[in-house]
Amino acid sequence: MNKKKNFKKRKKSLLFKLISWFFIISFSAFITVCLISFILGPPPLSLKQNSAIYSDTGEKIAEVSSVSGVGQQHWIPLSEIPDHVKEAIIAVEDKHFYTHHGFDYFGIIRSIFINIQAATLKAGASTITQQYARNLYLTHEKTWERKWKEAFYTLRLEMHYSKEEILEGYLNTIYFGHGAYGIEAASQYFFQKNAEDLTIAESAMLVGIPKGPTYYSPLHNEERATNRQQLILDLMYQQGKITEEEWDQAKNEKLHFQESGQIKQTQIAPYFQDTVLEEAANLLHIPQEEVRTKGYHIYTTLNKELQQELEESSQLVTTNQSELEIGAMAMDPHTGAIKALIGGKDYQQSSYNRAVTAKRMPGSTFKPILYYAALEKGFNPSTSLISKPTIFQMNQEETYQPSNFNGYYANKPITLAQAIALSDNIYAVKTFFYVGLDSFIQTARNLGITSSLPNVPSLALGTASVSVKEMTTAYSIFANGGKQVEGHTIEKIVDANGKTVFTEDAKKTKQILLEENTFVITDLLTGMFDPLLNGYTTVTGAPIINELTRAYAGKSGTTPSDSWMIGYSPSLVTSVWTGYDDNRSIEKVAELTFAKRIWAAFMEVAHQQTEEEDFIPPKNVISVPIDVETGLLATPDCPNSRHTYFKKGTEPTEYCTKHLAEDQQEKDSEKGLIQRLLDFFIR
Repeated sequence: MNKKKNFKKRKKSLLFKLISWFFIISFSAFITVCLISFILGPPPLSLKQNSAIYSDTGEKIAEVSSVSGVGQQHWIPLSEIPDHVKEAIIAVEDKHFYTHHGFDYFGIIRSIFINIQAATLKAGASTITQQYARNLYLTHEKTWERKWKEAFYTLRLEMHYSKEEILEGYLNTIYFGHGAYGIEAASQYFFQKNAEDLTIAESAMLVGIPKGPTYYSPLHNEERATNRQQLILDLMYQQGKITEEEWDQAKNEKLHFQESGQIKQTQIAPYFQDTVLEEAANLLHIPQEEVRTKGYHIYTTLNKELQQELEESSQLVTTNQSELEIGAMAMDPHTGAIKALIGGKDYQQSSYNRAVTAKRMPGSTFKPILYYAALEKGFNPSTSLISKPTIFQMNQEETYQPSNFNGYYANKPITLAQAIALSDNIYAVKTFFYVGLDSFIQTARNLGITSSLPNVPSLALGTASVSVKEMTTAYSIFANGGKQVEGHTIEKIVDANGKTVFTEDAKKTKQILLEENTFVITDLLTGMFDPLLNGYTTVTGAPIINELTRAYAGKSGTTPSDSWMIGYSPSLVTSVWTGYDDNRSIEKVAELTFAKRIWAAFMEVAHQQTEEEDFIPPKNVISVPIDVETGLLATPDCPNSRHTYFKKGTEPTEYCTKHLAEDQQEKDSEKGLIQRLLDFFIR
């Protein structure tokens, strides 16, 4: 019994000693840190290190930071910031701001338990001072080292600056998204008014954004942003910051957002710059705010001349009166380097990137992906299917009846070469059922299409929603002979100390598609510009044929609300999408040709200073003269013959007899193959 009592006493004594030593060590460490903080003096409140963005020639095209470049900051004194802005930020971020010394100790204890349970630095209890310290001096990575540094700087800020100075700095530097740093810039951007004129409801809306500038932006998701605003108003009322009448009025106030031109943007490729900053943040695993303000030198793939030409080409065919939007991208098919990019017709009006972020139906530009899968399954350019109104039986209850543009049909067999040039929908859906969904989708994945693809026959006609970047990547793989590429905007990143922290490796490209079949697709895609393939309707490139001076491969595509043109030379792939942001139908006839005209104008000027390039066939591909109508080997009597490329062993072996004179048909029926060959070459 005595032994048990003694053991308990020793256990309690040991526990008491451990706790005592813990507090002694903690107190000593705290005193030491305080002493060091006092000796070091106040930390500077501005550590501005602009990050720079360079073109592919090494020319600086922009500086970006919390106060310049793509973003803007307006510093205003605390006296010009309304009380309800200050109260809103304190209510939601740090309700004990004026009473603590930089740390929320109860919050820290609570987060420690959460982190121990999660075995990671999952939760935090950051005060306004801690957030300000992090924004000024540190990264946003969740490591113990960063936590200790944050605590050290927090203590120094609290020791040497007043609460008013800390709050003023915090409200003038936090990021509200869309390039706006600080409450004044945010007020100008979202409401086109000075911060001192903000209402309680507007203040609560803005204060809710910094927790997730993209996630809580009312311009991206107004419902989600409003839910957070309502939460902040509730907190302000519960904490006695506003009266019940003010609370009720603010809860029901209708806000009017105006994406203003107050945030001045760099004139050189602003959508491209946004893409660069996002890509850099992903590559370095840090927030975009840190990319902007840590003195990085970001060397990009942008070709300034091509960028200017793409912008000028788009202005050539769009007017300020039209609400039609544009997304366009030019890519080097061999490296995936994005050379030019347009995400919309006016960045000041809308920073939404329609080339990278938006997903729209590609229409018939999706068909080459299907036809590559068909080549793998045994199709060739002469494979013929009947083009006529067709009802496809899906199952016992469902049917599917696609139609051709304007209701035109050949009402007879047409070849793959003609089907792709005329964009025949019946041919495409028949091919879909032959190829099968799995093979079609796998081909799309191999070509860099990552978006969701529906299990429906209309997928053959491009009813999936994909981005301009995905489609540009897919066509780049066709253009480079089937080698894998990834679209990118960054070649190298150097930090403020001159250390290279990222380099785009010139890796050996992986062959993911059969080179012979990708070349056959390229040859088929030149058909949209060849009047020889005219049939029951004209080739889809007819409106721009006279504007082109060299050989290109391409495909257009339309849906009721989308117009696409994608095409390439051996060295450059360009995709252009036009449409309305609200998905309304494109009804003006002129607007239906905008994508093609933009593409043609840009490609011509982009190649103006270069020698004409040929699409070079690989060894296992041959070219033979084919009768356009029958798909068989052409004879001198065929009115329309065209040299067409085939993978060796898949080319036709029979000659067309449809166009021979009647008496000649009788004679030829008596001739052998050798004599017919002699006739063909001698005539």
